[in-house]
Amino acid sequence: MKFTLSWLKDHLETEAPLEDILAKLTLIGLEVEEVSDPADTLGNFIIAKIISAEKHPDADKLQLCKVDTGSETFQVVCGAPNAKKDLLGVFAPVGTYVPGLDFTLTKAKIRGVESMGMMCSESELQLSDEHEGIIELGANAEADIGNRYIDYAKLNDPVIEIAITPNRPDCLGVRGIARDLAAAGLGTLKEEDFGYNEKGEFKSPVAINLDFSKDKAHYCPAFYGRYIKDVKNGRSPQWLQARLRAIGLRPINTLVDITNYISYDRCRPLHVYDADKLSGNISAREGKQSEQLLALDGKTYEQLDGTCVIADEKNVLGIGGIMGGEETGSTNETTNVLIEAAYFDPINITMTGRKLNINSDARYRFERGIDPQSIELGVNLATKMVLEICGGTPSELIKAGTPPRPEKTVEFDLQLVTKLTGVTLSNKEVTKTLEDLGFKVSGKGQQVKVAVPSWRPDIDGPADLVEEAIRIVGLDKVTPTALPRTFGIARPVLTEKQKQVRTARRALAARGAVETINWSFIKEEDAKLFGGGSKELQLINPISADMSDMRPSLLPGLLSAAARNIARSSEDPVLFEVGQTYETDQEKGQHMIASAIRCGTASHSGRGRHWSGNAKPVTFHAAKADAIALLETLGLDESKLQITTDAPAWYHPGRSGVIRLGPKNILGVFGELHPETLVAMDIKVPVVGFEINLDALPVPKKKSRSKGALEITDLQPVSRDFAFIVDSNVNAGDVIRAARGADKNLITNINLFDVFTGGNLGEDKKSLAIEATLQPNQKTLTDEEIEAVAAKIIAAVSKATGGEIRS
Repeated sequence: MKFTLSWLKDHLETEAPLEDILAKLTLIGLEVEEVSDPADTLGNFIIAKIISAEKHPDADKLQLCKVDTGSETFQVVCGAPNAKKDLLGVFAPVGTYVPGLDFTLTKAKIRGVESMGMMCSESELQLSDEHEGIIELGANAEADIGNRYIDYAKLNDPVIEIAITPNRPDCLGVRGIARDLAAAGLGTLKEEDFGYNEKGEFKSPVAINLDFSKDKAHYCPAFYGRYIKDVKNGRSPQWLQARLRAIGLRPINTLVDITNYISYDRCRPLHVYDADKLSGNISAREGKQSEQLLALDGKTYEQLDGTCVIADEKNVLGIGGIMGGEETGSTNETTNVLIEAAYFDPINITMTGRKLNINSDARYRFERGIDPQSIELGVNLATKMVLEICGGTPSELIKAGTPPRPEKTVEFDLQLVTKLTGVTLSNKEVTKTLEDLGFKVSGKGQQVKVAVPSWRPDIDGPADLVEEAIRIVGLDKVTPTALPRTFGIARPVLTEKQKQVRTARRALAARGAVETINWSFIKEEDAKLFGGGSKELQLINPISADMSDMRPSLLPGLLSAAARNIARSSEDPVLFEVGQTYETDQEKGQHMIASAIRCGTASHSGRGRHWSGNAKPVTFHAAKADAIALLETLGLDESKLQITTDAPAWYHPGRSGVIRLGPKNILGVFGELHPETLVAMDIKVPVVGFEINLDALPVPKKKSRSKGALEITDLQPVSRDFAFIVDSNVNAGDVIRAARGADKNLITNINLFDVFTGGNLGEDKKSLAIEATLQPNQKTLTDEEIEAVAAKIIAAVSKATGGEIRS
């Protein structure tokens, strides 16, 4: 939301400096995102007069202009078609940065003639897209020759941009912001202007109707308007253009500019029709499948069924609450106008905007919930401005339907503010704060009734009123206080489930996996691929089309992350995540899942090396080993687990399994991902993975330690390679078992990565190369301790197989 400082002061009587206003805005929850001052970029541009304009001696389309700045005269080469003697315009001297061209002016020769600056167009000052000619000022600018253009055009006004949360549609109007600042003690809210307050001088020749079926009547419960004849449309006044440009809107004509101004001033979207282009009466009704509209953005929108449209007796005129049509829009030739103000259902506005992929300032406000009681106010404000600027004669107010009147009253304990925040406020202070914000407080003593104003759809209960009071008083007044703890009694910080989640994360990291944190929202196609995609899990207002559904599994996020890593030459990623998945929209349908994947050749044993030569693709055995290791770490006994083969469809049949604890309790699934699943996720290497439902695990008994808890450590593992010469009839498994048994406390894994025969070994000998992984538990191993374990491995293999270390 953007507005200027002077615009704010139209509603707020204050002497506070800009810095104090900015600080207070952020303090009361209206976070300031940016402040820009046009003087920083346009301060060097001055008003000047062309006192002569002659043809360039060497160019037909250029002119040599003498420009008077009041104190000096400069020669300027100008190519604008409207450059002429006595024109008053905007001059940029040498050394001025021109924002529209993104360069700083220097002395230059243009076709052999020196130019000492330039006369500027609106596009060069980034005031509009107009670039066909230089700026032409009125005769009243002659008294300001030599003065800064921003002072003449009233552009020397700081522009403030604040972030508006979705629950505060009232602050999408400048008056709503002023109301909050006044309540916070930064000034006084000025008396509200209610616009034109007379009956009107004739009956409108155009009637307004509501034409909905009973089940669609909520699309537009109220539709008001007023006909004004004999207006003179054209360019809007300089002050109005300046304000619109300051907030990034392009001035179009007076009638359109008035509606845009009121939309930002009061959060009251309006629309104006050229009444002479209407065919009979107009109505708000449901659109039809066969209808289409050429809208003001130049695009044609079709299949309007399910939407609320405004139509005359022949055609659709606009999409209600979102955008009007081009054919009936006002132009400089418009002489008779119909002003429209209505209330549109926020949910239907949102659904229509998503269906047609159309965004507008009106949609942004209606879908957040504007004040339903502002319909008549909007028409009257627009009427007053049209009569003041364009003239004309207004009709009586036309009405169809009744605006919703939300009558919400909250029973409130005034001391609840102190109870919930710790900030001591008297009943009088709380009451005054709420009343300054527009609430009506009735009753005496501590228990009162608070009537919620129609522009605050976000207020539902006492806690909301506490928030209103404390944000205005200042959240900085809340004293940080530690939670109380009874002395002598040690209370656990984490619940058993929280401990389980933390243990799962550490266990998977200890197995070499990298943790990822993915969005809980995925695209619909991925959700359906993994058993989801039901309507109850689709978001009403997703961040983007790729985040439309709640995830039924952690695998889509992990696979997407793996695909991105593989595409960036990160070979064989091993990733895990612990987080929520969503089977239904009920609490029982949400599960805490631990899931991990291994890609390519990333088996748990070794670093992609294998005794047979090239590393082999990872198999479902690695996923099973990861899943079982996690379950053992979490306290389950592997001997009590059962494996069945009824894995979901996204796993490879015959290379996957379901882990059960009894016939009904499914703990998880593991296996190789189905090739079709990998194709859909754009992955070209084999992937195995598992999913463990932590909610399905039995709760550990009190004072019991999880099996394998000591295996989780922050210390780095150490690996050492050994090559043994053994008889050709010795099994590699014998070597592995002997080496693993050399020191069961430190040796966590033995991997056979090379087998060699022939050469100088002889026919009855072979070489077996193994990698031993040592995992310290208490402290980092010293070189002497590592060598001692190595000696134990050599001795154990030699005793069991007769093998000798290969030199």
